[in-house]
Amino acid sequence: MTEANLPVLAILGGTGDLGTGLARRWAQAGYQVIIGSRTLEKAEAAVADLREVMAERGVGDVTVRAMANQDAAAAAEIVTLTVPFSHQASTLESVRAALQGKILIDVTVPLVPPRVARVQLPEQGSAGQIAQELLGEEVAVVSAFQNVAAAHLQEGRGVDCDVLVSGNKKEARQAVITLVEAAGMRGFHAGMINNAAAAEALTSVLISINKQYGCHAGIKISGLGDA
Repeated sequence: MTEANLPVLAILGGTGDLGTGLARRWAQAGYQVIIGSRTLEKAEAAVADLREVMAERGVGDVTVRAMANQDAAAAAEIVTLTVPFSHQASTLESVRAALQGKILIDVTVPLVPPRVARVQLPEQGSAGQIAQELLGEEVAVVSAFQNVAAAHLQEGRGVDCDVLVSGNKKEARQAVITLVEAAGMRGFHAGMINNAAAAEALTSVLISINKQYGCHAGIKISGLGDA
């Protein structure tokens, strides 16, 4: 696929380490990326910081723009949500109309401070299921990236971590796997959106491992042979 045919990407709540890490990697891969935030000023500051970091690394010819969340969702073809669980529903409500007919990559993990190292899934089953129920079937919700440390995404090298990709539409999952690969990782079809619960729960397990061993742990899929 040529750069001209690549989908425009938006990252809502994309001003933190996770959002800007994905933005940098996708922009370097040739995608047009929009960083969204509740306020345009915050998004503009994140874009300025990102451009400075990329310039320091010798990467300058990229397309990264700043918009408010609603405008970002309307302008993009694939939208990623990187907000805390406490802001998931309100953010999605504010952009629901703009997401119709599109793919939403939900990176939300239902962490409940202060006990974030304890699995606490919501009664709906997972944050991914909450997003799908809230947005309706015209939006292809795909759950991904929950088990990737933001610190690794900020690094200039590849990420030694696999990504579980769950969603009800296989074509949408494949589109997200393409983005996982563009960001320097391996992505795997992990079933329907209900299975997002497994990846979301693993995040708390990984937080426990990180605390115990002083690392940024991820997951790797074994037993694939040459597949």
